[in-house]
Amino acid sequence: MTTGTPPRVRVVLADDQPLVRAALQMVITDTSDVEVIGEAGTGAEAVRLTDELRPDVVVMDIRMPGMDGIEATRLITASGGPTRVVVLTTFDDDAYVYGALRAGASGFLVKDMALDDILAAVRVVATGDALIAPSVTRRLIADFTARPDPVSDPAPAPRPLTAITDREREVLTLLARGHANPEIAVALNITTATVKTYVTRLLSKLDARDRVHLVIMAYEARLVTP
Repeated sequence: MTTGTPPRVRVVLADDQPLVRAALQMVITDTSDVEVIGEAGTGAEAVRLTDELRPDVVVMDIRMPGMDGIEATRLITASGGPTRVVVLTTFDDDAYVYGALRAGASGFLVKDMALDDILAAVRVVATGDALIAPSVTRRLIADFTARPDPVSDPAPAPRPLTAITDREREVLTLLARGHANPEIAVALNITTATVKTYVTRLLSKLDARDRVHLVIMAYEARLVTP
C-alpha cells in the first residue's frame, strides 16, 4: 500500500513591494511542498484572493496602500475560513505588529530574516501551530503590550484568568516568557507530552486561537508584565 504525497502548502503573498514578493516566490519555487497561488499588492487584494483561492497561509505585509495589513488580517480571520496569516514586517519601524496579532495573525516575521527561515515559518503556521520564536517573544510582545493599542483605543482592560488551574497558570506563564515545550517540561519537572496536554487545555478553556493568542492573553491579564 502506497502513501500519497502530502498536499502542498498553498500560499498567497501580500506585499506592495514587488521585489519582496519576487524573492519569496523564487525561494518557494525551489521547494516541493509549498507553492504560491496568488500575489497581492494591497490589503483589499489579499482579502479578495483569500476569498477566491482559499490558501493555507497568507504572508501579509502591514503597510500597503489603501487597506493595510491589519485590517486585511482581521477580515480574513473573521471570515471563519481555514486560512492563517503570518505578518511580515519591519520591527524597527512598525508599531502595528501587536495590532496585527490582535486581528488574528498566527505569527509575525521581520523582513531581514533569511528567506529560508521565512519559508520554514510558513510551514509551521500551515500545520496549525503559531510562530512565536522564544528569541523574539520577550522583546516584541513585552514591547507592544506596554504600548496603547494602535488599532483600538483605549486598550482592553486586564482579563482575569479564573478558569484555569494553578498548574495551567504556571505553564501559561512560562509560555508567555518565551519558553518552548521542552523547557517548560524541565522547569516544572513534567514530560513534554504533559506540557502539550496543558497547552491544549489552555487553548480550549481560554478560547484561544493558538499559542500566540495565549501569550497575548497572558500579558493582557498581567500574568506576565514587561
